[in-house]
Amino acid sequence: MGFGLRASGKDEDARPRTADPGVDWKAVFSRIAADDTEAFGDLYTLASGSVFGLALWRTGSVQDASEVVQEVFLRLVTDRNRLLAVKAPKAWLLKLTHNVAVDLTRRRGRQRTSRIEDVPFLAAPENDGGRALDAAKASRLLGELPPVQRDVVYLHHFEGYTFAEIGTITGVPGFTAASRYRLGIRKLRRLLEGTA
Repeated sequence: MGFGLRASGKDEDARPRTADPGVDWKAVFSRIAADDTEAFGDLYTLASGSVFGLALWRTGSVQDASEVVQEVFLRLVTDRNRLLAVKAPKAWLLKLTHNVAVDLTRRRGRQRTSRIEDVPFLAAPENDGGRALDAAKASRLLGELPPVQRDVVYLHHFEGYTFAEIGTITGVPGFTAASRYRLGIRKLRRLLEGTA
């Protein structure tokens, strides 16, 4: 998007990442499966920003996103024996997040617990007033995208996933994920130009 902003709820900047260097996600999952409580804390430190970010972009609610994070990590603890069979731990974790967020949205009957205008999809670096205005405007515009398009924009732009990987996470073919991304970006451009 070119704003130089970060996804709200994350501590790092908005540079797309294709992997987390030096993190052996399978080893962390194995430690959790072995009931290593420190590993659970390590995973929370590693993944809570990504989990919260995707949940926020899917639900459009800080309160709902926080509930999704709690549910995802609760499921990790209660189903930890399944973690040994996971081949791509971070993608699996984001797929779980996506599914929990979709389920929560359906249970709530698509009623928001907060106004979409108040959801900070993006945040500017602290002490940068000009970027704060950009972040507020971009957040408002992102709120106008359908959740399926917001998901793909988040996963591609902020998490660095390919469209095939996003398809696996969101349960759609890769070409559908790519199409949703293109439609979302096109709509954002029209909104920025004031033509949507």
